[in-house]
Amino acid sequence: MNTDFTSTALTGAGLAIGLALLVVQHARWWKTGGGGAVAGGGGSRDPKALIPFWSGMSFGTLMVACPAGLLGVAAGAMRWGGNSLGDFVMSTMTGQRSSVVASASAPHLDGNGALIVTALVITLWLLRKQFAKIAKAGFKSGVWSGTLLAIGTGTFAVIGNFVVPTVNSAGAQLLGKVVHGTFL
Repeated sequence: MNTDFTSTALTGAGLAIGLALLVVQHARWWKTGGGGAVAGGGGSRDPKALIPFWSGMSFGTLMVACPAGLLGVAAGAMRWGGNSLGDFVMSTMTGQRSSVVASASAPHLDGNGALIVTALVITLWLLRKQFAKIAKAGFKSGVWSGTLLAIGTGTFAVIGNFVVPTVNSAGAQLLGKVVHGTFL
């Protein structure tokens, strides 16, 4: 198991933005059953409607786990944006500034996990026109929320500590089975 962690910081205001994205997505799902896709409200609350959001959360977590590259830089920009926007709203509404609440708690993506993430990025890019607009919105909201929440400590660290090692392991298995013809 890899014990290296990526370096990052999350402020209380950034946490508020991430939580707001999470709550809004789930409130829409609760009201409509389809994350806003079903008119009239009171839908069946099909959990499949949350798949785009939670897929985005997982992808945002993987972005944070990238030590460098475009995904790592983009995750840093999203965290900076969430921290900055949250701090602006917090200071405007309450007069208080935000402070760092968590840092360096996303496991490091290794070379095996990078194989999976690279294949995922290529697949998402090639299929981007096939996804419905509402699924894209849920995914993007999940990505931003994932870059903010999955780097935290405590409850939200569970997401990062599950997703990243799982992807690293899947990459190792893929290499073992497909490239080397062995089973791990």
